[in-house]
Amino acid sequence: MASTLLKYVSFNNKVLSNKVPSLSSFYISYRNGHHIRGKPPELARSIKQRLEEMNYKDPNIHYRVDIGFPHASKSRREELQHRLGIVKSNRQNQELEQKARNGELLIDLAEARRDWMKSSGPHQIKETADHYGVFNDLFGDAYFIPRVSLDILYHISDEQQLPVYYGNIVKPSMAVKPPEVSYEADEGSLWTLILTNPDGHFSDTNSEYVHWFVGNIPGSNIGNGDIIMDYLQPFPPRGTGLHRYIFILYKQEGHVDYSSLKKSSPCYNLKDRTFNTFTFYRDRQDILTPAGLAFFQSDWDSTLTDFYHKCLNMREPVFEYDFPKPYIRPQEWFPKRKPFNIYMDKYRDPKQINKEFLMRKLKHVHPFKPPPKPLPYPNAVVFEGYYPSWLKTEITKSRLRWGRINDIE
Repeated sequence: MASTLLKYVSFNNKVLSNKVPSLSSFYISYRNGHHIRGKPPELARSIKQRLEEMNYKDPNIHYRVDIGFPHASKSRREELQHRLGIVKSNRQNQELEQKARNGELLIDLAEARRDWMKSSGPHQIKETADHYGVFNDLFGDAYFIPRVSLDILYHISDEQQLPVYYGNIVKPSMAVKPPEVSYEADEGSLWTLILTNPDGHFSDTNSEYVHWFVGNIPGSNIGNGDIIMDYLQPFPPRGTGLHRYIFILYKQEGHVDYSSLKKSSPCYNLKDRTFNTFTFYRDRQDILTPAGLAFFQSDWDSTLTDFYHKCLNMREPVFEYDFPKPYIRPQEWFPKRKPFNIYMDKYRDPKQINKEFLMRKLKHVHPFKPPPKPLPYPNAVVFEGYYPSWLKTEITKSRLRWGRINDIE
């Protein structure tokens, strides 16, 4: 191919580099006798480029806005330098080093968490929430750095407690009762705590369900706050996977009138619990500032069946994915390099095939005798007589219980 192209160029005695296709174009279209569909690799866009084009947002319109509290004391760079100095001094402390080597160094986890929240903790929580799409689904292009640490505990029993972090799994059976929430707050300050689920609305994908709403909380005493909506346990439907349940703590500038949102307890009407965090905050952004964040994930368990019937008074929804039918190419007169039995089964009714396997199984079933014991070493059994290769494969798969035979148990 290359020699033919060179002869063509020299025959015309002209420079045809701009008109004659490159050598690569001759073997890009055909490689090893197979036609390559689509554009050649040097012209085709990558998956990353296509996703960037699909998810493109105008930076002049869509840009992220920090709606939280600014850092009060030092900048993050100064804090990191301060922590680096502490790490260097600890490394030079021979007593700490000796205890660490001997496994005798004890660390106060509560103190370590407080130190973490004063340094890089809020930024790491913000990055984790970005990873789970929390800010994008609740506030759009806005975000905040959680300056207030939320300590949330679900009491499963008298001796067992389950904390809420940033994306850990909490089953619905473990979150039946409201959790214990604590945070540091000044006396005389007012707060609002909301627990919302952006993944579970049955009719509107842009709306949420509020599972807990307590407003005008004096300090950190949630029990003295106004219960706008009482606590409702998570109820992710079966087949929908993991749902995010997000706690957001707002700092109030003063007393807020939530009378238009208040519902009588107990509130099991899901329509009354329909909520939209973006609209809620937009209407009250002058008096509310998000300060704390924590969230967990939950999926369906068997305890929700009674909850749907007895509490929500509705039939339990079950979601299933409707898989498209597999593509089967038209039949060929002489299919090459394809086992004929597997090839023919593609064009038969699956019910008829299952019926054949069931009848084959029933031949070895006796009403008064136990079923025969399985072979201890199926591959060690010799084939007596002549068997074609395809039949040997079928027998081997049946002995090893591979394939379609497991569907009729």
